[in-house]
Amino acid sequence: MSAIRKLLLTSVALSLAAPALAQDVNVLRIGLDGSENESDQLRRTECVADPLKAATGVAEVQFFPSPDYNGIIQGLLGGTIDIAIMGASSYAAIYLQDAEAVDPILTTQQEDGSTGYYTIMVARADSGITDLASTRGKKLGFADPDSTSGYLVPNVSLPNDIGEPIEAFYGETGFGGGHENLVLGVLDGTWDVGTTFGSGQGEWSEGYTSGNLRIMVDKGMLDMDDLVEVWQSPIIPNGPLMVSNALPDDMKAQIEAFFLALPESDFECFDAFTAGGYTNFVESSPEMYQTIIDARRSVIGG
Repeated sequence: MSAIRKLLLTSVALSLAAPALAQDVNVLRIGLDGSENESDQLRRTECVADPLKAATGVAEVQFFPSPDYNGIIQGLLGGTIDIAIMGASSYAAIYLQDAEAVDPILTTQQEDGSTGYYTIMVARADSGITDLASTRGKKLGFADPDSTSGYLVPNVSLPNDIGEPIEAFYGETGFGGGHENLVLGVLDGTWDVGTTFGSGQGEWSEGYTSGNLRIMVDKGMLDMDDLVEVWQSPIIPNGPLMVSNALPDDMKAQIEAFFLALPESDFECFDAFTAGGYTNFVESSPEMYQTIIDARRSVIGG
């Protein structure tokens, strides 16, 4: 962090009690992307509402769950959502439509200092599928068309590893309706294999240290003995915490200062808000996601 920016954030943090800085903003709207069921997302994110109100001087913090990623993408593009933490492909989708719509201000950091994760392709442990070669001709489920790990990165990386186009290698492909539903679809036989995400660190039996598998294990929805990992992607940059550029600059600075300080001020809330497995927020920037922007432009087009 530059000395100037650190000084700015420190100054903002010290003046959070001055709601006049918020200009005419009375409500902050946080979008939830539908990667897991709505009630669980609301329950683990609601802890930021009161302290964020106090930090910015707004009258209310509201949460807007969407059944899919695109609902939040459109909300950020249209100015009806102010804050969201999403995958890099979702940010790329916004950037390619309007590069000035949002700022990717922060991202999550793991205990070892890394800021990346992986697509994890899984199959049922009793399916007979043991590696990537044995997925030929099977039904492949992707999480969501706007998911980085659940769609974009597999479409870029898988053809290199299987040696041919995805549509030629697999018997059928489709979308599972978010990461949680995708894994449940693998377990119930809707999909033979499916793409979700994880840190790739820690124990497989625990669903790794972070990611969708770990979330499902922690909620009692998943026994990792029921799954086998058949492929892992190259590393993907952790998704950004984005703020809408429709907000005044002073409000954006207050929001950044609040979230940057959250791991120290209330680690339990930070852990819940980020779905667990991370130690800190660190600064982010559009440059961090340029490879994902380029990949999305190539694979999806926007």
